[in-house]
Amino acid sequence: MNDETQNSTPEQGAEQAPKPKKKRGFFKRFFWISTFLGAIVAPLVVVILYAVTIYPTLPDASALKDVTYQVPLKIVTRDGQLISEIGTKKRIPLDYSEIPERMTQAIISSEDENFFEHGGVDFKGLARAAYELITTGSKQSGGSTITMQVARNFFLSKKKTYLRKLNEIVLSYKIEHQISKQEILAIYLNKIFLGYRSYGVAAAAQTYYGKPIDQLSLDEYAMIAGLPKAPSRYNPIYNPERAKLRRNYVLRRMYENHYITEEQMKEAQAVPVHAKLTGARIDIEAGYVAEMARSFAIDNFGEDALKNGLTITTTIDSQLQSTANLSVRNGLQDYERRHGYRGPIKHVAPTLLTNKEQLLEALDPIEKFGYLETGVVLRVTEKTADVLVSNGEETQLQLDNMLWAAPYIDVNKTGSEPQSVAEVLKRGDVIYLQKLDDQWRLAQDPKTEAALVSVDPSNGRIISLVGGFDYFRSKFNRVTQAVRQVGSNIKPFLYSAGLNKGMTAATIINDAPVVFHDRALEDTWRPENYSGRFYGPTRLRMALAHSRNLVSIRLLQQIGIRYAVDYLERFGFPQDQLNAHRDLSLALGSVQLTPLQVVRGYATFANTGYLIEPYLIDSVQDFSGQTIYQAQPQRACNAQCVEGDPQNAPRVVTPQNAYIMTSMMQDVINHGSGRKAKVLERNDIAGKTGTTNDQKDAWFSGFNPDIATTVWVGFDTPTTLGRSEVGGRAALPIWIDYMREALKPYPNAPFGLPEGLVNVPIDRSTGLAVPADTPGAFFEIFREQNAPEIPDISETKMEQITQELFD
Repeated sequence: MNDETQNSTPEQGAEQAPKPKKKRGFFKRFFWISTFLGAIVAPLVVVILYAVTIYPTLPDASALKDVTYQVPLKIVTRDGQLISEIGTKKRIPLDYSEIPERMTQAIISSEDENFFEHGGVDFKGLARAAYELITTGSKQSGGSTITMQVARNFFLSKKKTYLRKLNEIVLSYKIEHQISKQEILAIYLNKIFLGYRSYGVAAAAQTYYGKPIDQLSLDEYAMIAGLPKAPSRYNPIYNPERAKLRRNYVLRRMYENHYITEEQMKEAQAVPVHAKLTGARIDIEAGYVAEMARSFAIDNFGEDALKNGLTITTTIDSQLQSTANLSVRNGLQDYERRHGYRGPIKHVAPTLLTNKEQLLEALDPIEKFGYLETGVVLRVTEKTADVLVSNGEETQLQLDNMLWAAPYIDVNKTGSEPQSVAEVLKRGDVIYLQKLDDQWRLAQDPKTEAALVSVDPSNGRIISLVGGFDYFRSKFNRVTQAVRQVGSNIKPFLYSAGLNKGMTAATIINDAPVVFHDRALEDTWRPENYSGRFYGPTRLRMALAHSRNLVSIRLLQQIGIRYAVDYLERFGFPQDQLNAHRDLSLALGSVQLTPLQVVRGYATFANTGYLIEPYLIDSVQDFSGQTIYQAQPQRACNAQCVEGDPQNAPRVVTPQNAYIMTSMMQDVINHGSGRKAKVLERNDIAGKTGTTNDQKDAWFSGFNPDIATTVWVGFDTPTTLGRSEVGGRAALPIWIDYMREALKPYPNAPFGLPEGLVNVPIDRSTGLAVPADTPGAFFEIFREQNAPEIPDISETKMEQITQELFD
């Protein structure tokens, strides 16, 4: 049995042995089949799920053809000169054809050297990036192509997930199949962030080098091309050394890609980092205009106006705006020179005076306004001072040009005139400088302010506007916001009211002392002329020319305050301001107006009697160039106008009244308080000075048929400008300097004479009509219905003979 048992056991074992082998083989086959099927099916399932659930949600890449950028609001002059760009992101979008080839070569070399060969994804680059990550544990190079960056920046979040990377790859293929390589590159170069709020290569060129992108040098193109990788880390302002390394790497890659020669590479690599933070390329300084345009944009188009790439075209003439800036600043410096020198800005230690770089560093933080530069005095002799200017230039100041610099005591008093430079300047003084006639002169930051506004009387177009010495010193716009007493600038409007009520330019009113008891003014009011003298019976023409206060007061008494206030409203003056001064002080200009309101009134005389509305915004275009706003100003009606046209400005003064008043204001210039303007040698200008009590406000408003301009000078907190600082001294010179240029395009032709006027000879003393051959007779202009009759000469002689016989 044992043998049988032993013999049978192996047989039984032999029969049972294959069973576990079959199980193992089954599981093995099942494993490999499952693995094989899983390798095929799982990705297929993932692909199907992706295609069904995610792919349909991906954006259409063709939308990039109509991409819009956050582009700043651009403000330009009437002739296309840039005033300002305002927005949170600085961007200057370019078409591909506008992007210099050197820029594209530099970007491709630094970001995606196979850009023009791959189909959206560079698998070699991805593999290289993955290998570097695995072997080094850190990311050494990027695997994203330019197309993938475009997909990410426009359509995807920056969250780092595998799904986002997959979407990025798929979108890149879609983009490559729907838009051209050139369009992709243009989008990328306009979109990328390059530091300091600059988006796109064109904006970066302005930010770091202050010039258009087509004017950059090779080293500058390479510097900008090195920024996309890490704008803060490789920023040439913040980290110039690291930026230089990155720039030189880009240049080397450009050389290896055969875009530049080895010599060009080495020359560019040798250039020192010279980037300097600059603003937008501003052609014309007009900060107050820019702020008015910005407010208009927000009021009319909302906050998005600052990022939708709107272009606002203003009515400003760039050349005359520059003239206005210079005229105001020179006028305020002239005022400063009349009132003495307040001393240096600060003083630097003598130990610094031999180190030019340290001196320039010391000057750099000092704020400069209104074309002024700063400088430090290096050496002083009796007649000269050597000065280092903050721009690195060295100059020499002469005693002859600083004789004005007597010590300032107050607005009415200065010390004695300096006899040597040492009385004014000391070694180490930090001073302000102004360039006049190509020479640096001693200057100072003025405490006074000024405003100038100039309009086209035919339609209200604002030609130039200066709201103060410098917008960046004070953003308060004195043209539109400074409500100040107008002084004698109000008189032409009161005289016009007198003419409208039957008076003439020959009407006699007594210029004599008067005392008023008026609770609305003071218990006792004794008005005087500025000279302190009284001139007796005076014709209105003479009274206006010499700004006789007592004549204006009596004129207002005769026509009535209510009538005068109602009449002055015709010129657009605010009713509330006029009602606040419904008393005799109105005759002396106690009413408070802005320079813009004043110039509007004077434009009414210039255009023969029409009330125009001053306007600053001519048109607004959207980013695509479509006009979305166009000004439709009312116009002074000329010979070609159509009766009843809504574009006609309302007539508020008869042409005869406007002409007579203009002729009277011409005498202000020919014989009166504005006679300094005779230097312009024009026969077509008229105007009026204005000065308030204690010389707190100085005005001059004047015009010809084509341009009307008002100038105001004063302190922001009303206080005296000083004795003799009247309108003819403080404001008129600014007006003259500006109008000298503004009037050049226009013929020096007299104002047109309207129908219904006649010239009648009068006696200068009595204002009565006399025969034309009367010695000293003066021809005055009258409306026909108000013209006096000329006495018959024969009757006059007979009366004389009879008188002699019976005497």
